[in-house]
Amino acid sequence: MKILFLVYHGFSESSGITKKIRAQVKGLEQNGHEVHLCYYDFDSCGHRCRFVDGKVLQDYGTGRWAALRQRLSYGCVVGYCRREKIELVYARCFQNASPWLIRLFSRLRRMGVRAVTEVPTYPYDQEFVGSNYLPGLVALHVDKLFRCRLYRKMDAMVTFSDAEEIFGCRTIRISNGVDFDAIPLHRHVPAQDADVLHLIAVAEVHFWHGFDRLIAGMGEYALRHRSLSDERSVVLHIVGGVAPSEMQGSKNAPGFLPLIEKYGLQQSVVFHGQLFGNQLDDVFNQCSFAVGSLGRHRSHITSIKTLKNREYATRGLPFMYSEQDSDFDAQPYVFHVPADESPVDLDSLLHFIDSRRFLPEDIRRSVAHLSWRQQMGEVVAMLATERNG
Repeated sequence: MKILFLVYHGFSESSGITKKIRAQVKGLEQNGHEVHLCYYDFDSCGHRCRFVDGKVLQDYGTGRWAALRQRLSYGCVVGYCRREKIELVYARCFQNASPWLIRLFSRLRRMGVRAVTEVPTYPYDQEFVGSNYLPGLVALHVDKLFRCRLYRKMDAMVTFSDAEEIFGCRTIRISNGVDFDAIPLHRHVPAQDADVLHLIAVAEVHFWHGFDRLIAGMGEYALRHRSLSDERSVVLHIVGGVAPSEMQGSKNAPGFLPLIEKYGLQQSVVFHGQLFGNQLDDVFNQCSFAVGSLGRHRSHITSIKTLKNREYATRGLPFMYSEQDSDFDAQPYVFHVPADESPVDLDSLLHFIDSRRFLPEDIRRSVAHLSWRQQMGEVVAMLATERNG
């Protein structure tokens, strides 16, 4: 099958989203499909362009008019699909429903091109609550006006949630996948002080990650055990970008810095910023336990299959989270945190870690079925079954 993977933004080599999209394309190709990646970005001269496989499909020029044109003009995509005899368009939702996208997918449907849209996070409206970023709020409002009409043009919505219908369109439910070739197995290198528990949390940090709950739990644990003289040292390594609102506090969550100062945890919370390659692996190997999302309830999400949980498991690290994730809820290497605002119970966490032995090879083996090859294969197989049926 000839597939156009349609993305409404550009790429960054440091972005987890970029790595995911490329892994999804690879997964489709591993299933024997011919895949072409279409995206929007700037060329070397600063022109706004739509590309396919790195080649300019349409040059919109520069300036405000070019910025507007790229949002309104999708004729080049239609033309490409017609010339190249594309059979399926796999689009990635960017909260950008509009009359022009409705027209695009209407034209594709009349040409006999099938289409699905992946919604990376659902529901997503609550992620904007408390935001002061006006362009984002305006874009969300426009998206709300047109998304149901847009997604009626789809054959299905691809979701990592348990939702059977999204915006009036039926769903194909899969799990976030992993590229096993790109993620090394965890090799723990204990710190000089073997009694120190090192935790790692990797994310471009938002309020729904809830890392403040863990910091508060570390502080409460320290207060309880200092008086008993049996405190065990715990260090949290946060890897990734942290917005100022997460450091100082926002409408959605307490800030990291006030909690660190309140409990005197200046030496116990380490902000590494963005790390990649060997530097990231070195921090992972220093740590023996990982931290998933602890605040998805803040954005009204109960069940989700996050990419980060799967990446931790692929490395072979045990981890914690607070949402429901059917791929991991019954796994013995997962520490479940209540989906509320309580501080993480460090006593229970330490008991969980100390009373079990987890081998990285065993954890990695448990997610062998979550490769992008298998997950993307399920999407196309489902569409093919329906067409044949």
